[in-house]
Amino acid sequence: MQCYIISFQTSLSDRTRLESAMKSYGIWAKITPDTWAVVSGKTAEVIRDHILSNLAPGDRLAVIRSGTEAAWSNALASNNWLKKHL
Repeated sequence: MQCYIISFQTSLSDRTRLESAMKSYGIWAKITPDTWAVVSGKTAEVIRDHILSNLAPGDRLAVIRSGTEAAWSNALASNNWLKKHL
């Protein structure tokens, strides 16, 4: 299982389906309103396609496998979650 950072820019005013898609991974955290972290055994491409199907045409999306070093400030997710999974 790997942690992936998902960052998006969407024109959607209702993000219910998008947030449900993020939470479907089971282990997830909201880092900023438009940046999430999810833990999954799936590839970045599979995650991209899944999340993309919940965005509007033309929206931007990046899915990045987390590396070995991270730093943050004032994240919405708890520091403990981020330290454990990133």
